Amino acid sequence: MEEKERGVFSSGCPGCKRAGACTGCPRREPRGKLFATDWLADLPGVDPKGIVEVMFKNTRIGFYTNPSALPLKIGDIVAVEASPGHDIGRVTMVGPLVAMQMKKAGLKPGTELKKVFRIARPNDIEKFEEARAREHSTMIRARSIAEELGLAMKIGDVEYQGDGGKAIFYYIADERVDFRKLIRILADTFKVRIEMKQIGARQEAGRIGGIGPCGRPLCCSSWMSKFVSVGTGAARLQDLSMNPQKLAGQCAKLKCCLNFEVDSYAEAQKQLPPKDVTLETKDGTYYYFKPDILARTVTYSTDKNIPANLVTVTAARAFEIIALNKQGIRVDVLDPDSDETPASEYGDIIGQDSLTRFDRNRKKKKKKRKPGEPSDHAPAERIQKRAQGNNRQDRTSSDVANKNRGRKGNGNSHNNGNFVPKK
Repeated sequence: MEEKERGVFSSGCPGCKRAGACTGCPRREPRGKLFATDWLADLPGVDPKGIVEVMFKNTRIGFYTNPSALPLKIGDIVAVEASPGHDIGRVTMVGPLVAMQMKKAGLKPGTELKKVFRIARPNDIEKFEEARAREHSTMIRARSIAEELGLAMKIGDVEYQGDGGKAIFYYIADERVDFRKLIRILADTFKVRIEMKQIGARQEAGRIGGIGPCGRPLCCSSWMSKFVSVGTGAARLQDLSMNPQKLAGQCAKLKCCLNFEVDSYAEAQKQLPPKDVTLETKDGTYYYFKPDILARTVTYSTDKNIPANLVTVTAARAFEIIALNKQGIRVDVLDPDSDETPASEYGDIIGQDSLTRFDRNRKKKKKKRKPGEPSDHAPAERIQKRAQGNNRQDRTSSDVANKNRGRKGNGNSHNNGNFVPKK
């Protein structure tokens, strides 16, 4: 019994018993969803008849009262009230934390809620398993019916109620669809009560699953159960490139992870100087160019439109210069420590020795040139001949100079190197 209850809403595939999202079985479920931590569980005076949160397939959540004061805990499989009949779900939250979740979901305290009947019995679970076994075939048949009617919609999934008396058809459509005729045909075909529920591209991507650009499984298919709207303001606040191909996920919508760090960037942005404030120096005016938000540094340029003479200073230094400019004082330079070369904390030991120092030096053997064969060193021979010609010209010019010196001066004549005094 315990093993059967554990497998009803397991994160693994109930068909092939494989952990995680299965691609070979039509009855696959998204990867295991994380439960919220009940950080108020230790508070005394908890009402045993309080409201509990119950989750169903496709992260559908409902709030139910516990009039029978059942000892419910997180993970229990319960039978809850439905219209008509009953449904089977898993308890995901109990205690005072449920009231906060109701407020977050927009439910007022006086809202009339349905109730929990009992903890699921073996026959309830068997009936629920039989209903779930028909979901895939029902979805394929419903898709063909919608295609025959020419409706611009896609039926992504089907969820049967715990007693099998009702079926929820999840569909995706870009425009408004008139599916009244479709509902009548589906009710006559499957003999159940029909409910149509539209889902977005994010829910569809979470149902299909996949690998994101970070190399990990998609958050919507691994742990996310509630989706928050994502705007381009989150990308601008984090100073990201407004490239739709990089900002969009596999659902063609903005990535949900853009919201993960936006609060940290918003807090760090408050510690940077304003963008419209300039820094005045004796050399000129510097304009705000780009920030490094997490590093608390700002780069300034001497031109408003193009990067020119870029100087990067810390936010503290920028605020200091702004305060001096308000007093009418212009600083000499933005960063006085820019000329100092920072000392390296680590030594470069890789470049000290050559990686090929143990390799043998292979000397190329010179080939002997056969008589009459053209030389391979023609350029070197031309250089040598040119040098010999220069030496010959140098010797000739020196001889001429010596002869001229012999004709001048003290009347001495130059005759083959012998000097004869003049009579």
